[in-house]
Amino acid sequence: MTNRLNVGIFIFNEVEVLDFAGPFEVFSIAENENEKLFKVITITENGEMIAARNGLKIQPNVSFNETPDLDILIIPGGYGAEEIEIKNKKVIEWIKTQNQKVKILASVCTGAFLLAEAGLLDHKKATTHWMDIPRLEKEYPNITVVKDVRFVDQNVIITSGGISSGINMSFHIIKKLYGLEIAETTAKRMEYDIAITA
Repeated sequence: MTNRLNVGIFIFNEVEVLDFAGPFEVFSIAENENEKLFKVITITENGEMIAARNGLKIQPNVSFNETPDLDILIIPGGYGAEEIEIKNKKVIEWIKTQNQKVKILASVCTGAFLLAEAGLLDHKKATTHWMDIPRLEKEYPNITVVKDVRFVDQNVIITSGGISSGINMSFHIIKKLYGLEIAETTAKRMEYDIAITA
């Protein structure tokens, strides 16, 4: 039996829906010889239901305090990331702590701002939604911001562009961990036109 990797996805009020739902779908359906490769959970600060962008209600699996050991942590974006959670010191500290434990810490869209605020992108290459690149460059000058890419892989930390780019990044992570064939098989099942390269 395959030892499943734990994937945690942090969600919060005003999170962009596809930022978390895209990676959730990719990791949830990835298999090898009919065995699931990942166990995917959603995480909120207090374990309470959140309202994503445009009112989608989501009941998380666990709170920060209940979070099991994770192999991969996904930080999505949206208004809730760049305007609300960026000011939440508890969230920023939790991300810093998780960074010391996980094999991969990945952001989607403006989730990159939470990693930047935690100081985790300093002296690294990173990307975010194209509309927010000027702000990332201005507010975090120690980051080398990369434009016109779907994602940027800096080994442990991976950042992706806006919204649907998180799906491409998720396939890239599967390729990185399990190889191209499993990534392509998962993409075909989703009827997604996979773009493995950044």
